[in-house]
Amino acid sequence: MDYKNLFEKFNNGGKLLLPDTTIDFDAIGWSKHPTFEGVELKHIITAEKTDGQFSFHLVRIAPNKKIGNHIHEKQLETHEVICGAGVCVNNGEKLSYEAGIISIFPIGVPHEVIAGEDGLYLFAKFIPALC
Repeated sequence: MDYKNLFEKFNNGGKLLLPDTTIDFDAIGWSKHPTFEGVELKHIITAEKTDGQFSFHLVRIAPNKKIGNHIHEKQLETHEVICGAGVCVNNGEKLSYEAGIISIFPIGVPHEVIAGEDGLYLFAKFIPALC
């Protein structure tokens, strides 16, 4: 499977279908991460639309860049890797990231993600919502 093409299908043409609305991913701009250089996000659905219950984000990490070590004190976080490769450090354990991997970070667990030479593309979900 061409995973880079799969990412592009989400990025340009992907949709979130809800009973009362459709959210087109290509209508959402990329936002630079406020802390981590080379990390961009598309905020697919945010706290405002879910009453704070959850948020869902498409994440693009540039080649050899990272989301540095951090902790979410109030949210469980999940990652679903779409394409690219890298390493995730989840509670001190190094895990290989490649297409098809899902990782879970319970509340209060330190974690970081380091993209490889081709970058890394994933979905991140937060419960309750991050933003």
